[in-house]
Amino acid sequence: MFRFFKKKPITPESSVEDQSPTLASQEVEHSPDQTAEKVIVPETVAEAAATPALPPQTPFRRSSFAAALGGSGIATPESVLPAVPIEPVVVIQPVEPIALVEPLEQVESIESVEPVIPEQNQEKKASWLARLKGGLAKTGQSIGSLFVGVRVDEALFEELETALIMADAGVEATEQLLKALRLRVKRDRIEDAEAVRQALREVLTEHLKVLEKPFDVGRVKPLVVMITGVNGAGKTTSIGKLAFALQHEGARVLLAAGDTFRAAARQQLMEWGVRNKVDVIAQEGADPAAVAFDAVHAGRARGMDVVMVDTAGRLPTQLHLMDELKKIRRVIAKADPTAPHEVLLVVDGNSGQNVLAQIRAFDAAVGLTGLIVTKLDGTAKGGTLAAVAAGSQGVRPVPVYWIGVGEKIEDLQPFVAAEFAAAVVG
Repeated sequence: MFRFFKKKPITPESSVEDQSPTLASQEVEHSPDQTAEKVIVPETVAEAAATPALPPQTPFRRSSFAAALGGSGIATPESVLPAVPIEPVVVIQPVEPIALVEPLEQVESIESVEPVIPEQNQEKKASWLARLKGGLAKTGQSIGSLFVGVRVDEALFEELETALIMADAGVEATEQLLKALRLRVKRDRIEDAEAVRQALREVLTEHLKVLEKPFDVGRVKPLVVMITGVNGAGKTTSIGKLAFALQHEGARVLLAAGDTFRAAARQQLMEWGVRNKVDVIAQEGADPAAVAFDAVHAGRARGMDVVMVDTAGRLPTQLHLMDELKKIRRVIAKADPTAPHEVLLVVDGNSGQNVLAQIRAFDAAVGLTGLIVTKLDGTAKGGTLAAVAAGSQGVRPVPVYWIGVGEKIEDLQPFVAAEFAAAVVG
């Protein structure tokens, strides 16, 4: 009776909880007194405690190989090959790479793609041309009506001669234009009146090309521009519009209020400076030449691109004022030996043949480099520029940089011969 207890004493070393899973399993197999439940429970608990947790996406599977060997049939890491991760392989597959190449196949070559002008710029250009044609509508209608339902004969050229002279083109410019037109009609054997009208537009464009010249800002820094003109030509207003146009091209502009003769001129230019957000050099009661001198030095010190000096309006017959204009030019040259780089004359487009006298007088006094033609939105006839291009009355063809057709700040645009000819001919 007592031999049974002595034969197999229970010691801590033989305890089932303290033994490894392998020893516990061997002892249970050779113990006939224990039931199946006592065999499975401790073995399962021991293996679960010793086996690391597997990922949730790889579940245990029943192993038929382990069941054939007499095992419990529960797969373990030692008895079953690791599961192949099938799902990640499917994710790694490329996702429609051909779809990314298809848009490139639709474009044959990069060079064949033409740049697209923004619709906003096209609308502004169309609006500008419409205003230009509206400003010169009187001349355009009078000349354009001559080619409606008529024959191409000598009577047509006589009527065209009268219309050009009435449009302030002058005798010399009219003779040059008609001579070129006759040669074009004879050479191309034009017999249609509308074709003659198109030929006149081309002839006038070639005639005005001598006045077309771009305004180069970056050739020197700062570019000193001296603005002159008669009273009421729109000189100060043109300076404000020109400052806006140059700033739109990226230039830094400085203004100088050199018109000290007119009481409100300084205040008017300062208002344009506030509107364009540019600085204005002004001195109350100072000499105009001194203001111009200080403006040139200030423009150089501040790194400005353009310095525009306003001067008082004067008539060519006012000799003392013309002498003062010469003085301003000499003082500017003392501040910068190469300045002024541009001397612009602002003329009223409604002045007709008087523009020729203004150009001649101011050119002799200060040496003009360019013109600004304003107020082409009223009763302007436009033929004066043809007279300037022809060198009528001893006037040399001074380039026309800008023309204005309205009172808005953006209404000052560069002169283009083809656009102006189309507006004049109609």
